[in-house]
Amino acid sequence: MSTAQQVPDILSPEFAADPYPAYRVMRETSPLIWHEPTKSYIVSRYEDVERVFKDKAGEFTTDNYAWQLEPVHGKTILQLSGREHAVRRALVAPAFRGSDLEQKFLPVIERNSRELIDAFRHTGSADLVNDYATRFPVNVIADMLGLDKADHPRFHRWYTAVIAFLGNLSGDPEVTEAGERTRAEFAEYMLPIIRERRKNPGDDLLSVLCAAEVDGVRMSDEDVKAFCSLLLAAGGETTDKAIAGIFANLLAHPDQLAAVRADRSLIPRAFAETLRYTPPVHMIMRQSATEVTLSGGTVPPGATVTCLIGAANRDERRYADPDRFDIFREDLTTTKAFSAAADHLAFALGRHFCVGALLAKAEVEIGVDQLLDAMPDVRLADGFQPAEQGVFTRGPQSLPVRFTPVQG
Repeated sequence: MSTAQQVPDILSPEFAADPYPAYRVMRETSPLIWHEPTKSYIVSRYEDVERVFKDKAGEFTTDNYAWQLEPVHGKTILQLSGREHAVRRALVAPAFRGSDLEQKFLPVIERNSRELIDAFRHTGSADLVNDYATRFPVNVIADMLGLDKADHPRFHRWYTAVIAFLGNLSGDPEVTEAGERTRAEFAEYMLPIIRERRKNPGDDLLSVLCAAEVDGVRMSDEDVKAFCSLLLAAGGETTDKAIAGIFANLLAHPDQLAAVRADRSLIPRAFAETLRYTPPVHMIMRQSATEVTLSGGTVPPGATVTCLIGAANRDERRYADPDRFDIFREDLTTTKAFSAAADHLAFALGRHFCVGALLAKAEVEIGVDQLLDAMPDVRLADGFQPAEQGVFTRGPQSLPVRFTPVQG
């Protein structure tokens, strides 16, 4: 097994600037690394990350979320296992698939996307990150929950603090404090609304969560609050970076952008390939329950395992020419890309597969479709080169574009 000295360190400025060369070195020479600063074992090959996520043999747990997530969200569904997890997931999952998603939330998604685009469609220019991507998924979630969208700046500040806390690999005390403060502020905001919604339920997702019952089990106010906190952070940050990533990738590959513009049924392919090529979440941690042998060595029981999604999704053992963005690649199955049978790792896999994957797919399909309609000749602003930022989550911080407004 390697030590971190032999490969670029995940906390270094060089890694933050461009992690992909480091990922390649890890996969080739150091597929299992003990990383002293984060006290974790780092795995980078597809087969190992897939094994950790699928966890068919009960070798890995989400016990790490007790210190990684609970301080900012409270105890969430992600920390649960076995029957407790199955029941909680059965309580929340119906709202994110099938008829509920289609009938209740597609109109919400369409309306929120259109409102944001209306603010810039006649101007001929926009920053697709600041004017659209960072706002769209949070507005959708606030609307779905029946919260006041005027509170958007607060939601955005909260989820930014939460994501910073999760990605605080170097242990910056100010980031830790801001994350913990967010938990208190969010609880103060949400709990009175949850109590009111229990008394006077509406047609919104929050009322559905308050009323949901499986096998005589209902969610407590704290359960509902924690899930809403998780939803805002996970649903906001990831979809935000996915939409920005799709456009950054397509603008860098004009032939593929033209193909998607001409045939909108290719949007899911562009989304799936973006999730593989530039995933919004680059790392997810698990904890070993037993001694486990992976490529490059053995992990002892009770250890934190840092799974590098960004590395695994570019593993040359799994994908042909993995450093090439190609929406037509044959080794990525679009029909499975938004299910627990996905052959990329951006949504995790197994029982903790992202419950909001179909919501994200709906947001991306509608959002990209409407943006392409509004920007018929979209191009990057003169002289601008998109740059990804972030280590734990990663994506373009800005994406200024120009286009000829549609006369209508």
